[in-house]
Amino acid sequence: MAIQWYPGHMHKAQKDIRELLPQVDLLIEVLDARIPYSSENPAIEKIRGDKPCIKILSKSDLADPAVTAAWQVHLEQQRGVKTFPTTTDEPAKIKQLLELCRRMFPAKDAGVKTINAMIVGIPNVGKSTIINTLADRIIAKTGNEPAVTKSQQRINLGSGIVLFDTPGILWPKIDNPNSSYRLAVTGAIKSTAMEYDDVGFYAADYLIKAYPELLKERFQLESIPDTELAFLEVAALRRGALSAGGRINLHKICELLINELRAGTVGRISLETPEMVVQEKIAIAEAQAKKEADAAERKRRFKAGSRNPSESELAEQEANNAKRAPRGSRPPKATKPRKAK
Repeated sequence: MAIQWYPGHMHKAQKDIRELLPQVDLLIEVLDARIPYSSENPAIEKIRGDKPCIKILSKSDLADPAVTAAWQVHLEQQRGVKTFPTTTDEPAKIKQLLELCRRMFPAKDAGVKTINAMIVGIPNVGKSTIINTLADRIIAKTGNEPAVTKSQQRINLGSGIVLFDTPGILWPKIDNPNSSYRLAVTGAIKSTAMEYDDVGFYAADYLIKAYPELLKERFQLESIPDTELAFLEVAALRRGALSAGGRINLHKICELLINELRAGTVGRISLETPEMVVQEKIAIAEAQAKKEADAAERKRRFKAGSRNPSESELAEQEANNAKRAPRGSRPPKATKPRKAK
């Protein structure tokens, strides 16, 4: 699934972050605990360098606790990284973030030397709620739709900590197709930039394999069908997601499933594990290497001035000739062009 959403303010925000980062002591990145890898902006990771970073695993009450613990171990293997799982309805725990910030800079006594921190995160990950809790007042706008914050803000949190807020940003190209779907499932992408049917089928397929028992309980099923289509049809009958004439309304049941996943009513679900991501990265690297090798071969042949088609191109040419040939006639055989004398 291709994300068709990269507003101009996000491009500006990414540029502003690059310019501000040298003035910052600490980076705070808010991730979705259900998709820590997919909600981690690769651009931020590249420009962070060795700067200390706290990765907040927001909405951890919606994620599988065992998987969240595995992600904490995985993420803290990175140099200078600490993790901080939390939820948006635990203000007391969120405020412990200030203490963690101070502990990461023991040389700076509270109230004497200021810690400049910058908070970043993808849209709709709970960043604004965290800021309002830390500041004890409404500073950042909150909402269920992505991209509520549009500009940078400088906030004095007390305790010698100044926080720079930035708009939630996505990136223009997501290399991992699974990440696109996961971002859509969790609500990081506006509904106008996604197709519920497509995302719903992806979610159903994943849940059948990873959390069948939760599906059985939520939809009151004795057994889970083998395919996502069969499951969605059964679920639609259970929930009355029908069109005129009693036909299954796939769009309606897909939208219902996604909304329940986002709200946590299906259960505590994580959409990716460290092990899954490692394998996906390997597959992406191999695909990229093949793409680069093919491009290099095409470039080599072009520079050599060879106009001779490859064996695969000859086979494709013969197939096309067969399609165009009149019925009953014998199609011409594809041949390599002769070199000019």
